Amino acid sequence: MRLDALFTNARFTTLDPRRPHAQTMGVVAGRIAGFDEEVAGAAADRVVDLGGAPAVPGFNDAHHHLSMRGDRLRSLDLRASQVPTLEALYEAVARHAARLPGDAWVRGAGYDQNKIGAHPTAAALDAAAGGRPVWLEHVSGHMGVAGTAAFERAGYPGRDGVPGVEGGHVARDADGRAEGLLQETAQALVTRVLRPEPVEEIVASIAAASWAALAEGLTSATEPGIGAVEHIGHGPVDLHAFHLARERGALGVRMTVMPYLTVLRDLGLFQPGERWFGLDLGLRSGFGDEWLRVGPTKVLSDGSLIGRSAHMCCGYHDDPDNRGFLQFEREELREMVVEAHRCGWQVAAHAIGDAAIGAVLDILTEAQERHPRADARHRIEHFAVASDAQVRRAAELGVVPVPQGRFVSELGDGMLAALGPERSRRCYRMRSVLDAGMVLPGSSDAPVAHGSPILGIHDMVNRRTASGAPLAPEEALTPLQALHAYTVGSAHAVHEEGRKGVLRRGMLADVAVLSDDLLNVAPDRIKDVSVGATVVGGRVAHDGGAVSER
Repeated sequence: MRLDALFTNARFTTLDPRRPHAQTMGVVAGRIAGFDEEVAGAAADRVVDLGGAPAVPGFNDAHHHLSMRGDRLRSLDLRASQVPTLEALYEAVARHAARLPGDAWVRGAGYDQNKIGAHPTAAALDAAAGGRPVWLEHVSGHMGVAGTAAFERAGYPGRDGVPGVEGGHVARDADGRAEGLLQETAQALVTRVLRPEPVEEIVASIAAASWAALAEGLTSATEPGIGAVEHIGHGPVDLHAFHLARERGALGVRMTVMPYLTVLRDLGLFQPGERWFGLDLGLRSGFGDEWLRVGPTKVLSDGSLIGRSAHMCCGYHDDPDNRGFLQFEREELREMVVEAHRCGWQVAAHAIGDAAIGAVLDILTEAQERHPRADARHRIEHFAVASDAQVRRAAELGVVPVPQGRFVSELGDGMLAALGPERSRRCYRMRSVLDAGMVLPGSSDAPVAHGSPILGIHDMVNRRTASGAPLAPEEALTPLQALHAYTVGSAHAVHEEGRKGVLRRGMLADVAVLSDDLLNVAPDRIKDVSVGATVVGGRVAHDGGAVSER
C-alpha cells in the first residue's frame, strides 16, 4: 500500500473506543487508511512529523455563521473589548466615518447594550457619522440601530412613518418617531436597501472566516440560515457564493448550509396524490458532498435572550412586563414546520425562551404524529431556557438541542440579569441534556460569540461568566464530554457521524493538532491551549509551526 500522507510522532486521541490512542496515521484520498501497525512500512508521498504534539479529531461547530463572521471581520468591530462604553462606540463610529466618502454607509457590528450601558440612538449616530447613513448590528444579530440618513434611504424621511412589523419591534420616542433600534424582523425595514450584496463581497467574507476558523482547529461547520433576505442570508446568491468559494479554494472548512424555512415553498404535485414543499428539483436535507452539503432547514421562532426578545413563559427579571415574542404567528410556523417534516427535511428551529421551546416541541410532536419518520433528528438551536419537563420531552422526541458553551462567559452576565438567580439555573443546559440520553453538539454561534472551539470547551467545563459569576454550574461538563460534543456530537447533529467526528479507518482525515492535552490540562487552563496545526482531508490547511513535512 502506498499512502498519500503519513502523520507520525503524534499523540492521537481518536475518540474511537476500539482504538482510543495512536502515534501514527496513514491517509489515502483524504481518508484515514490506518494507524500504527496497520500502516507500518508503508511508503508515503508526504511524511508529516507532528513533533510529539497531542492531536484530536477536527473540531466541528454545529452552529457557526461563517459568512457573517467574515463580514464582521471586514467591518467596524464594536465588541466590548474594542469599545467598552457607549461614548467609545460613538468615537469609533466617528473615526471610521471620517475615512469614508460623504455618502458612504457606516457599518459596524458586535455592540452589546448589556456591556456598554444602552443601545446607541439615531440622533447620536447622526452627529458621530457626519450625516452619513449608519447601520450597527447588535452582537446577537437579532437587532440593530440605524441613523436618520439610513431611515431616509429606506423611505422614511426624518424617521417618521416607520411601520410596525409582525415578529419585530421598532423602538419609538414619545412622539412616535423611530429612535433607531430595530429588533428581529423589523431590521429588514433598513437592511433591505443594503441588499443584494455583490457576490464577490460574500465570497471574500467566506474566505476571511475560513482562514480564521482553520487557525482555531475547525474543520467542519454548519451555517444556520441562508437564502432569506428578510431573516437570515443574502438571498439566492448565498449557495452560489459558497460554490464559488469552494471552486476557488477559498472555502477552507467543510460546510453544511441550512436554507431558511421561508425559502421553501409549495412546488405543486410531486407524485400522484402528493405535493412537494421544499426547494426546486426535490432538493432537501443531505444533498451535496463532504465539502458542501444542504443540511436542515432553519427557522427563527423567537429572538434573543440578552436582547430581551426571546419568548418567555414569564416576564424578564429586569423587565417584568416583557415576555418577548414569536417571530411568526404560531399557526404559520406550525404549517411550515409540519410540511417540511413531511417532505423529508430535518428542521432546525431557533428557540431560546421556554415559551418558544414549548411551542416548537408541540409542533414537532404533531409533525411526527401526522407523518411518522424514523430518526428525523430535528434540532432546537440554542435551547436556552428549558424546564426539566422540556428536557425530558425533547429527549423522547429524539430532538438534538444545540446550546452554545461560549455564551456562558461572553454573554452570561447579561443572561443572569435577564433571568435572575432562580431561572438562570435552567439556562443553556448541557449536563442535563446528556443525562436525558440526548447527543450534545458543540457550537459557538460565531460571530455572536468567539468561534474558537477551545474557548467553547473551556466554558462548557468551567461555566463562569466574564465577571466570574457561576452560571448554572451543575450543568458543567467534563473535558471529555465537551470534546465529544465538538466532534462526535456535531457530526451527529447533521447525520454525518458516518464520516467524521472520530479518527477511525475510513473516516475523513480531519485533525486538530494542539499545544497541550485538552483532557489532562487543568480545567481553568483549557482556554490557554493553542492550535499548532489543522489538517483537512490529510493536508495541512493551517500550520502554526507544529509540523515538519517532507
